[in-house]
Amino acid sequence: MKISALKYTVLSWVSGLTMLILLLMPFHALLTVWGSSLFGHYMTFRLWKEALLFISIIGAVYLLLVDHKIRSHTMSRRLVWLIMAYFAINIVWGLLALNQHDVTAKALGYGLIVNLRFLAFFLVAWAVTIRTAKLRRNWQWLVLWPAGGVVIFGLLQVFVLPVDFLRHFGYSASTIFPYETINHNINYVRVASTLRGANPLGAYLLIPISLLSVLLLKPKANWRQATLLSGCLLLLFFTFSRSAWIGAALTIVVILVHNLRTKRAKQITLAVSAALVLFVVGLGVVFHENPRFQNFVFHTQDNSAVKTTSNGGHTEAIKEGLNDFKREPLGQGVGTAGPASVYNKKPPKIAENYFIQIAQETGIIGVTLFVLINLGVGYLLWLRRSDTLAFSLFACFIGLTFINLLSHAWTDDTVAYVWWRLAGIAMATLKKMND
Repeated sequence: MKISALKYTVLSWVSGLTMLILLLMPFHALLTVWGSSLFGHYMTFRLWKEALLFISIIGAVYLLLVDHKIRSHTMSRRLVWLIMAYFAINIVWGLLALNQHDVTAKALGYGLIVNLRFLAFFLVAWAVTIRTAKLRRNWQWLVLWPAGGVVIFGLLQVFVLPVDFLRHFGYSASTIFPYETINHNINYVRVASTLRGANPLGAYLLIPISLLSVLLLKPKANWRQATLLSGCLLLLFFTFSRSAWIGAALTIVVILVHNLRTKRAKQITLAVSAALVLFVVGLGVVFHENPRFQNFVFHTQDNSAVKTTSNGGHTEAIKEGLNDFKREPLGQGVGTAGPASVYNKKPPKIAENYFIQIAQETGIIGVTLFVLINLGVGYLLWLRRSDTLAFSLFACFIGLTFINLLSHAWTDDTVAYVWWRLAGIAMATLKKMND
């Protein structure tokens, strides 16, 4: 087969796999648990998208080697070299920790997957989209159709289906529990829809909320977009994810401020936003003794039988993570903190802050590289803010960064794969560094 024909075949396959992963990721948790309930091998089913990603990486590397345009548009970017350096730090630090018996092989493997997969996905999407318009043409329906399915099923969970409906699909304590509650109170159930939890659902919803908010400000906005946005916002409320609520508010404010044309209009928007914040604070003061309000907003109540709440757990986890970083400023190795640490023989270290997790694992060098990568991606998206996808991702990035300060959002399969793959597609519209 000629190189040109092989290149076209590889390009078609990698772009097709990209579209498939984008389409299925919002249903990943449901499909994984359901499949494992029928055939067993839960951990194997969980890795289906990593298997497709591995194939995509092989294809992308081949395209990088044989295609000058892809090389010139990617390898000239400092961002790409920062990501490569971050990959190297994670791998070397992880192997050192394994050699010193600070992590198990399973914890290291899972840690490397969780830390690096979304950045690898980002680079693959960037490389492929440079050479094919397929992803640029289809990204809207690849995002909005799955989001519609997630919203419909989530609202059915709220208003129609029994609380433990997902047990019929194999949900259990050994996979994903069929439902979540606020502080173990069955009267306050949190919706997760087809994702693996209420907090991941809240973070994921920022993506369609941001995109739909941008589209509704366009001349060709329609009622379907408005309906889906309303459904996203309603479902977001029933996640009772406070970090996602604030993240969504930040996202929408960024979009509104950017789209206001005059300085005075922007000032008015900022003033209204401040007034809304004061209003919410006022509600807290007035209704702080109301049990329902306390549970929904503060995730606790005055007469609760639960001695410890999620609020205290978050605070302690962040403190312990920071103390860990102070004791080991160069990091303890990939797999020693975050979700991967549950596979170690030692007690797990969950900092409730993704940036602290990276600092615990890779130290000051790794977390600095990761912050620079985030700043670089945000800056390049901002440069392309005239593009609908790039600007919606930029606004969403603000909200998701906030969420990652209070949780490990980038470790969630759906949120990480969908956002970073879309960001890779948006990057393909950038010109070469020497253009």
